[in-house]
Order: sequence, then C-alpha cells, then structure tokens
Amino acid sequence: MKTFIKLLILYCVSISLFHQSTYASDKIKIGLIVPLSGENFLIGERIIKSIRMAINKINDDQIEIIPKDTKSNPIDALKVSKELYEEGVKIIIGPVFNESTKYLDDINEVTFISFTNKLIDNPSNVISAGVNAISQIKTIKKFNDKNNLSNSIFLIPRSDFKKEIEVAINKTKIRHKEIFYYDREPTKLTKQIENLTKYEIRKNNLKDEIKRLENLSFNDNEKKIQNLKKRDTLGNINFDSVVIADFDENLKSVATSLLYTDVSSKRISYITLNQWFDESLLKENSLHPIYFPSINKKNYELFLNDFKNNYDQNGDQLSFLSYDLIGLVYFLIYQNDFKVTKNIFYKRNKFKGKIGIFEINKNTITHQLNFYSIEDNKFKKIF
Repeated sequence: MKTFIKLLILYCVSISLFHQSTYASDKIKIGLIVPLSGENFLIGERIIKSIRMAINKINDDQIEIIPKDTKSNPIDALKVSKELYEEGVKIIIGPVFNESTKYLDDINEVTFISFTNKLIDNPSNVISAGVNAISQIKTIKKFNDKNNLSNSIFLIPRSDFKKEIEVAINKTKIRHKEIFYYDREPTKLTKQIENLTKYEIRKNNLKDEIKRLENLSFNDNEKKIQNLKKRDTLGNINFDSVVIADFDENLKSVATSLLYTDVSSKRISYITLNQWFDESLLKENSLHPIYFPSINKKNYELFLNDFKNNYDQNGDQLSFLSYDLIGLVYFLIYQNDFKVTKNIFYKRNKFKGKIGIFEINKNTITHQLNFYSIEDNKFKKIF
C-alpha cells in the first residue's frame, strides 16, 4: 500500500512538472498596433520603448509583444490586426488614434485596448484606456462635494468632445446649475461670457449705485463712492464654480474672459479637466487658483526621468500610459490563470498602475485620479 501511495505521488508530481514545462514554453502573444512610419512615427517609437521598460520590469519570458505599423490610418490598422489574429493574437494594445478604431469590429474575436480617451461610438471590441471624461468628472464631483459646491456651471466648447462631457455629467450625476456652450473664436467667446455672467447688468448696477450715493448727503458718502469706483461691477453672481472643459490656449481664453467680466478665481472656483501639468499655466498668476483632476504627478515625473535615463529621449503621456497597459494586461491574464479570453476585461477588477488605479468592469476602463490646484507657481496635490 505504501509503495502504491509513493508511486501515485510520483505520478502526480511528474504530471505537474510536465504541465509546468509545457505551460512555461507557451508564449502569451500580445499585439501592439501603433504608427511606426509617417508623421506620427515618433509616437509609436516612444510607446515601444516604454513597453520595453515595462516588459523588463515584469521579467516574464512568456510574454511576447508583436508590434505592427498602423501608418495612422484605419485601413492599415485593420490590415495589421488581421495579421496578428492569424498569428494567434487575441489581445491587441492600440491603436493610438480614435479614427483608427472604426473598422476593428471586423475581427470581433480580438479585444483592442485603445489609447484613446473617447468612450462613445467605439466598436464593441475596443476598450478605451485613456483618461476619459467620466473618470475626470467623477473626481471633480468628489472635490465639489468636499467643498459644498453645488452650483457649478459647465463651460463646454462646441467641439467633437462635447458629447463625451455630456454623457459623463449624466453618468456621474454631478450636481450643477447649468451647461453653457461657447465658441472658441475669441470675439464670440467674450460676448458669450459677458452674457453668462450678466456683466453689463452688474456694470450698470455699479454706475447706478454711485449715482444714487452722489445724490445723498451722508457724512461717509464720499468714502463709499471712492470705494465703489475702485470696483468693476456690483452685484452677486448665481454660481459658485465653473468647470471649463478645455485645454491649452482655449482654456486660458475662457478663464481670461471670466476675469475680464469681474468673475475671478477669488470669487468662484475655476475647475478644469486633466491638464497633464501644463507648466505654462503656472505663469497665469491672475487666474490662480485653478483646480483639475489628473494622474499621479510624482509617478509621472519618475517615469519621465527613467525614460530619459534609458533612452536619452523625452517620454510623454502616451508612453506613460503604454507602460501601465502592459502591466494591466499581464495582471488580468495572471488573474485568469494565464488564459487569454475576452471575459478578462468584463469581470469587475482593479489594477494599481503608475497613472493611478484602473477600474475594469464590463469592458470599460475608468481611473481613480488625484486632484490638484495651480497656485503660488506650483502644482499642489489636494487628494
């Protein structure tokens, strides 16, 4: 009997070792479709270098990354994706541009983890991994709730991103007073902000009050009149914050128009979307403080430093995201006993990356973000 048990144990160990050996020899193939030629080739080059850094960190020979060139167009994106599928690839990281996703539902057996932050109208097999509007507005909601800001006005440009913001407002159920759409063209924008803030009415209120006091004969009238003359307008505004859904010079134009109409960031909270720590905003002292959700700044700076040390080249937002995406895919495959199936992005799960925490649920990725202010010539972390 003892001999039989020993033989049985030996058999089980042999079978286990055989499976481990076979399992270890199987490669987990992950496709990567990025621009490697044309005007955007540097984007693809940086992504590949970042992924190489991530693979070295994971240090698992089972993972095999197979890159292909999309040439920044949807037809080539579909073509190279079919090639990868024929090689046995079931998960592809990419493409970079949202436009390049539009034909990818032709190979529904493959799951794509796109770099885009757009969630609307994607093919059903494309999962957006960028920092999307829902993640950002969910973080703004947290800030507003902490500071009892319930009368926000959303300032949204008439642009392609408009619908993404509208859906995010609806899904997050953020408390707000109004949604206001504006044109980015400067002369139209200024007039629209004047109307929103009732600038002319408040300006006339000031003139009328000065005139009224000039007709009275109280002792301290002159002092009151002089104080009023230092002001631009008179009268309350009926909102406590603005969420400016814009970037770069367009963001500055909107904030400057608010300042011009005597609605400064000292009176209400200026909040905007993820600015990726745009250092040009540090110079806009008259607009401070400005608040925004974003990725983990410390980790981003560490990554950029590592990238520079490794390649003597500057990293960027997409290379930072790609570093995390390899870790995310590896984590989910590991959680699924190294089986590459479509449902690994369907189950509710979380992954802590350099950007922050990825939340995965029903083929959707959102991010738990940090929140920052721009003031005193610094980016300050709030939470």
